[in-house]
Amino acid sequence: MHLKISNIGRRYYLTYNFVMKRFLLLLTIFCLGINVEALENNITEQVIALYNSNNLDEAMKVIKNIPENDRTAEIWLLTGNILQDQDKISDAVFMYKRAILVNPDYYKPYYNLANIYLYEERPNLAIDNYKKVIKLKPDFAYGYYNTGCAYLRLGDYKHAKKYFSKAVELKNTEPDFQYNLAYTYKMLNNSKKANIHLDFYNKLINGQ
Repeated sequence: MHLKISNIGRRYYLTYNFVMKRFLLLLTIFCLGINVEALENNITEQVIALYNSNNLDEAMKVIKNIPENDRTAEIWLLTGNILQDQDKISDAVFMYKRAILVNPDYYKPYYNLANIYLYEERPNLAIDNYKKVIKLKPDFAYGYYNTGCAYLRLGDYKHAKKYFSKAVELKNTEPDFQYNLAYTYKMLNNSKKANIHLDFYNKLINGQ
């Protein structure tokens, strides 16, 4: 948001807008010795709490009171989450991309973007973003699993097996991981390994 200046006659008056309010707030914070980072964290926690309690409109109101230049990647991500929950998918995509601009090393917006692309049957775009997730967070099992799902959409069972296998290596108690790996082995005509993972899947869903 730019500083607004009103032209009245030939004299210029500084408009008291949100930028001015923020300047005065920061001046107060500086004088009182308040920790700015702690304040920002508190706002983020407030948005998260409202979002988790499904108060989407209230969460958005809090976000809108934060100047755009001061919004963290997490705030942009939460904005995207809210919009996605409201089925405003194109707006959500825009917000996830804003989160990435603020912090290119933040894996979550890439993951959410990839999930949208996978849902929209755009597996190649999904894979590109899932691979960024894996690079940034190599221990995130769901990043590998969903990459495998995207390769399944392409009929690329060899690569799907690779990513499902890594997901199982990281989290072998997730039934869906075992099932999709079993399915992939079946499509690769490896019945022996398919049955191993299918048996494991059955044990997991039956609580054994």
